Amino acid sequence: MAHSAQNTITQRQSAETMRSRAKSRLSVKALAPAALLPPAAFAVHQLRYWLAFGTRAGLELQQQGHSYLHSLVPWIMLLVGLAVGVFLRAFGRALGGQCSITRYSLSFAALWLLCSAALVAIYVCQELAEGMFAVGHPAGLIGVFGYGGWWALPAAACLGLVLAAAFHGARWMLQEVIRRRARPLARRVRRRAERLRAPDVFVTGWEPLAGGWSGRGPPA
Repeated sequence: MAHSAQNTITQRQSAETMRSRAKSRLSVKALAPAALLPPAAFAVHQLRYWLAFGTRAGLELQQQGHSYLHSLVPWIMLLVGLAVGVFLRAFGRALGGQCSITRYSLSFAALWLLCSAALVAIYVCQELAEGMFAVGHPAGLIGVFGYGGWWALPAAACLGLVLAAAFHGARWMLQEVIRRRARPLARRVRRRAERLRAPDVFVTGWEPLAGGWSGRGPPA
């Protein structure tokens, strides 16, 4: 009785451990694409100033209080490395036939629009915050879209296209690897099932002959 109760508790603990591991994997898979948004937002910010001021972009960034961005570069590279590492891990699991891809119903155009809108929103919030706290940065909407700030819109559209292409390309690659790995596995399973199937052998019924109930008598 006590042994069965202990087994039940152990099974529940193992099930809870498996659920927690599955949730952690799903959270990592969900956060990996989001880790590419800050690097893309940083690229939008820098590209906006480069398109607006050309060779004077570095000087304008320094005068408008953007020197703090240099300290964010290591963290941005860390996020890029995290996203690449998660993809490489998923690719290795797909080669071993152990990868599962979450499904979503977004088309490429919808994903492009969503990424572009997210980049524009990040840029607007960043510029508004810089207008309030950074020395030398224009405040309000002038600091967001003034002095060539409208270049952030086409820059966000271009970087959103890159993000959407990266997400769809990575997903297509994993699906293709899983599909190609599933074919030989299905063939091996089918061949093993055919090999283990019992052969069709004709078995003579000896019971009527033993009991004397055969349909004809012995030969003369």
